[in-house]
Parts: sequence; C-alpha cells; structure tokens
Amino acid sequence: MDRTESLPAQTRPPGVAPADPGSVLLPGHDVPLGRYTTVRRLLPQRRRRMVGAWCFVDHFGPDDVAERPGMEVPPHPHTGLQTVTWLLDGEIVHRDSLGNVQPIRPGQLNVMTSGHGIAHSERSPAAHPPVMHGVQLWVALPDPARAAAPDFAHHEDLPVWRDGDLDVTLLAGELGGERSPAVLHTPLVGAQLTARGAAPARLPLRRDFEYGLLAMSGSAQVGDVPLEPGALLYLGAGRESLTLSAAPGSRLLLLGGAPFEEPLVMWWNFVGRSHEEVVAAREDWAAGRRFGTVADDAAPPLPAPALPTTRLKARTRHGDIRA
Repeated sequence: MDRTESLPAQTRPPGVAPADPGSVLLPGHDVPLGRYTTVRRLLPQRRRRMVGAWCFVDHFGPDDVAERPGMEVPPHPHTGLQTVTWLLDGEIVHRDSLGNVQPIRPGQLNVMTSGHGIAHSERSPAAHPPVMHGVQLWVALPDPARAAAPDFAHHEDLPVWRDGDLDVTLLAGELGGERSPAVLHTPLVGAQLTARGAAPARLPLRRDFEYGLLAMSGSAQVGDVPLEPGALLYLGAGRESLTLSAAPGSRLLLLGGAPFEEPLVMWWNFVGRSHEEVVAAREDWAAGRRFGTVADDAAPPLPAPALPTTRLKARTRHGDIRA
C-alpha cells in the first residue's frame, strides 16, 4: 500500500468544538489484512500522517473468529520502524527471522524493532479464543536506530494503576510517574485507559507532545467531541492535561510523542528516507537477501507489490518534499 501522498494542513471536521481548534476527528477506513482479517486504518490519513513518531495505527475487531482461522498474515519484511502489538481479546503467535516464536495475549505487549531489516509473520493459533480484538502500531525509527540490528521484546509485566475512575495500563513511555519497560528511540507515550465509572477524568500531559485518543470499545467525550469505536481524535500539542468522560467499560488508547521532524518515505512495509532506499529494500526482499527466514513458518513469503510508476517522495510531518 502506497503511503507516500502529500497531506494538507489540518482542518476541523463537523462536531469539533470551535474552542478546541487543534482537534481533528479521524474516522478509520477498512483495509484487508491477510485473507481473514479487516482492519480499520487510523494513521496515516490525508489529514494527519503521524502522532509523534507513531506513524501507523490499525484497529481490528472485535471479530467473531470461533469458526474462522483468525489472523493469518504470512512472512513479510519491515525496515525503519518498530511494530507495537496490543490485544484486548484473542491470541496471536509472532514468529520472526531472529528465531523468536512468541504468543501474545491480552495484557501483554510485543515490540519488534526492524532496524535495517527483519521479517515476521502473525497468525492465530489453531486453538484460539472466539474473539479477536486489538491494535497494531508502527513507530518510525530515527537516525541512527533505523540502521541498527533488529530486535524483539515481549513484555508481560506492564505498569497498571487506578486514577480516579480510570484504570491505566502503560504500554510505552512515561505517564503519571510510571515508566514502561518497552525500549523506545524517540520520546513517546502509549497507554490504555479503561473507564470504571462515568465521572470525568483528568490526565496530565506534556505540552511538548502531540496526542491522539483512539476509542477501541465503548464511547467517550472530549469537550464537545463524541468519540465512538474505530475513530481517532487528534488532540494536537500544547496541552497540559486531558479531561474526558467515558461510558463504564470503555477502553481507549492514548498515543503521544514529540513531533517527529525527520522526512519519511512510507511504502508497503518499509519506512525509509528516499526512493532509492525503499527500492533497495524491495529488491532485497524479492531476492531473499537481508531479511532472513521466519522461524517455524513454512508459508510462502508475501510478495511485494509493484512500485508506483512515479518516484516515491520523502516528506516531513508538514508535508514538505525533501529531495
């Protein structure tokens, strides 16, 4: 999928309060992922490419997979990014070319750092729970981390605490005096917020971060803006706190980070800096170089799509073209 389009300046859609002009409500659009899964893609979009270094957000489910295979994504490559996988329901087995075979279940976090190149697959086990629901996130790697060796980490012990009527699980970064064990390469935060009551809740934020809030289940209200499942509310930067109310049981994902200023080329499963870099990665994948062989997965590797007929363009978060 070609993710290299120029994105215009932010606009305020209907329903966003004039008193909060920095907010943009981003509905997701459906994208097939493998043979059996459809995801709602929240980032990148034409109106917003990134939130900090979070450059890709897919929300999938809740899907009834009791009589279906569940997730079936064969071996495929990545460069220049970290994948962050978080499940609310279900189970997925991660396999990669470093030799890792790691199931992930709700409450656990997988972070795969591609560096200069890694391959992996994601599949539901044959005996899997009846419901699958979660998010797959990408983080753009800065120089020099994007040229480093690949890595993979699985985290079962994440910071969890109660803040008023919210249960907070910290996936990445720092929040409320807590710190996630996940290794990051840019200033970021990612946290699940689970509403236990209807009273408004207030979270401390960093003014130098930009933020987005994704409704994964239930519903929420931020100011005058309603947030329903499968939509992302971009909150902008310059906030010291966030006040929200949510229906009991609602699960939200807070994403934030320092604005990412390095120019990017995003195409298919590669995050690079130039047309030539992405072309080289595609050629290496097709030739069986660089990315290795995914452990314990005999399925044929996913072929790369054809490159577009025009040159891929590197763009900053502002949409500027860099040669």
